[in-house]
Amino acid sequence: MAQSGDGIALANQPGALEDYRRELTGYCYRMLGSGFEADDAVQETMLRAWRSSARFEGRSSVRSWLYRIATNVCLDMLRGRQRRARPMEVGPSSPPDESFLGDMLPEHMWVSPIADDRILPVDADPAEVVEARDTIRLAFVTALQHLPPRQRAALVLCEVLRFQATEVAELLGTTVPAVNSALQRARATLAAVPADERPADVPAGQADLLNRYVDAFERYDMSALVGLLHEDAVQNMPPFAMWVQGAQNITTWMVQPGPSACRGSQLIPVRANGCPAFGQYKPDPAGGHVPWALQVLEISGMRITRMTMFLDTAALFPSFGLPAHLP
Repeated sequence: MAQSGDGIALANQPGALEDYRRELTGYCYRMLGSGFEADDAVQETMLRAWRSSARFEGRSSVRSWLYRIATNVCLDMLRGRQRRARPMEVGPSSPPDESFLGDMLPEHMWVSPIADDRILPVDADPAEVVEARDTIRLAFVTALQHLPPRQRAALVLCEVLRFQATEVAELLGTTVPAVNSALQRARATLAAVPADERPADVPAGQADLLNRYVDAFERYDMSALVGLLHEDAVQNMPPFAMWVQGAQNITTWMVQPGPSACRGSQLIPVRANGCPAFGQYKPDPAGGHVPWALQVLEISGMRITRMTMFLDTAALFPSFGLPAHLP
């Protein structure tokens, strides 16, 4: 096959595809529900694109071509898999007692976090950034996992990334009526997701609340912390299925024998899934502080409604640029 001018240009410019890595990572993350799998999917997308770049004929844009490849990669990865979830979908809440903690469950069961700066658009209009944040929040990404993969792709491509239905039909190898039907079914499925699993509005002016949270947590002042939590707040701790509901239950849990080892922790602020987040380091008996959890806070009405403590720090902290130890 003769090479097109576009194909030759791509083949001769190894870095030409890298400009799309950030947005492709965001797409694959919404599809897969895992930051780690999104990285794998984008790497495979780039590899496939590079191998076939000389045959790229320019009948669509490079961006559309890459999204077609990324969609196929994600659909391949999702084939035959159980959807990822959050602990609140797996079973009922537990009393704040360590005997209910149970075993660590496999990583592939859980929706995992991703750093904002790896997927949010750079130099975009502020309104676009706000909208993008809403579509990577843990509740939204979890809700997407309720959709069959092709419906998920249609919804993300059309309603998050603003592709036209004609483009999406080409990407998915189907027709415009089929895309519109998939969108209708996807919307109906999301509408049936329980209200407490959908993302709430993110309030502006969180700085004071977050400053008070850091102060209360680092002093391990449970009385102050209760005042910052919604009365029905939830704390969950992947990879454990256990979760606790209610401000009083959460603070009771935090002073149980095991979790009380977090007394004296230090927090380093980051951003994850469009939300405020912190790398938590607990005291190290040998000196300094060691990683304990990536905390992602969800806020509504100027109260903290969900505290997700992701405990796989060995995998997560490097991806958030967090140090392996605090002196």
